Amino acid sequence: MAASEPPRAKLLRDPNFRWLLRGGAISMLGDQLTMIALPWLVLKLTGDTLALGLVIALMSAPRALLILIGGALVDRHSPKRVLMLSKYANAVLLAMLTLLVLNNAPTLTLAITSSLSVTLALNAQVTLWLVYALAFGLGLAQAFGIPSGTSILPRVLAPQQLEQANGMLMGMRQLTTLAGPLLAALLIALAGDSGGAVRDARGLALAFGLDCASFLISAWTLAKVRELPGAAGTAPANNAHPPSVWRAVGAGLAMVWRDTALRLCFSYWGIVALFIGGAMQVALPALGNERLHGATAFGLLMAANGAGSLAGMAAAAIAGARLRMASFGGMVLLADMIVGALVMPLGRINSTWQGALLLLAVGAVSGYMQVAVFTWIQRRVPPHMMGRTMSIFMFIFMGLAPLSASVTGWLLQSITLAQLFAGGGATLIALAALAWLFTPMRAIRTASATNTARQH
Repeated sequence: MAASEPPRAKLLRDPNFRWLLRGGAISMLGDQLTMIALPWLVLKLTGDTLALGLVIALMSAPRALLILIGGALVDRHSPKRVLMLSKYANAVLLAMLTLLVLNNAPTLTLAITSSLSVTLALNAQVTLWLVYALAFGLGLAQAFGIPSGTSILPRVLAPQQLEQANGMLMGMRQLTTLAGPLLAALLIALAGDSGGAVRDARGLALAFGLDCASFLISAWTLAKVRELPGAAGTAPANNAHPPSVWRAVGAGLAMVWRDTALRLCFSYWGIVALFIGGAMQVALPALGNERLHGATAFGLLMAANGAGSLAGMAAAAIAGARLRMASFGGMVLLADMIVGALVMPLGRINSTWQGALLLLAVGAVSGYMQVAVFTWIQRRVPPHMMGRTMSIFMFIFMGLAPLSASVTGWLLQSITLAQLFAGGGATLIALAALAWLFTPMRAIRTASATNTARQH
């Protein structure tokens, strides 16, 4: 009798997954180019960190506020259709940004003045407002692209393939976070300076143009993906008159609330994001600046964390079932306790290699758990509710973590970095311990690959 084909080899032969993997890799790499090029454009245009903060806020606000609506539309119109439209919208916006940068700035000729200095000042002002508008549009497109992108796998792959597929796709994303910034910096450096109103304009335009092309190519690969028969799940029978978007959002919130396991996990993650999630976004750059005295050190710390995440995701993709505990909730809480213990000494390190080792371990635990969490949600939630559920999950981190980050910046005016890291790690351990002792979360079990029935 011939030996059965390894699951990983079978997944790689699946045409749906191969198209998703190719398109995803191209799109993720393009995303990284814009993440580097857009802040650099603003700084070269204005030299003002306040303007940079406003651009980031304009991208983040619509994404956080509208992601729940995006999830409802995903469930109504299918993840593939919404994801395709979001890719085209991103491509149009990036094409406009590319043309804007290639021109250095739109030429403004007004009869009200003949002063060259006034004309140039108005010219730069209009350019910045156009960048603001395009940044807002990119954030708006992400509000619909993120829930559709995180909801499509259960529609196109068998349940037993989800864990490996999540591990490989998340690992690919982690690879692009390492390679993308290097590629963006190389493009900006090699393309040279255009000598116009915006420094490094040719390199920036090339980065935006390649990201635009990446969205078009990934949209073409997505068109090759076919939903499995019956993958839409069991939608309500009376769908001749679908409910309004707001009622659909409410139905998603109600579904999560009624499911005890989802309610416990989402509530716990929300508390962690509020108290801890955003703190690390502020604390790690401050660590590189204050204790290690250099952007290079900060880059090495982030690279170590990214490498650890990649290793953890690879472990989940290759040996996830063998490493997995029977209790999913217990695994989540134990992982948070480990991460909390690793974070506590970060504020007292004296060299980059010490921080890199700690963050490598943090990344490995976090990367493994990312795959486990996404797989658990995808196996537990009915496909016709997946978009709304994933949008609620993503809102926890995109809506609550920024609040934590703003509070952390205020706290650092009164406490030291060592106190912040020690307190943050201890808080994470305490939250996980309290959830273990006083809630049923530790008893939430890992869903099997064939168990798509929902627990309520």
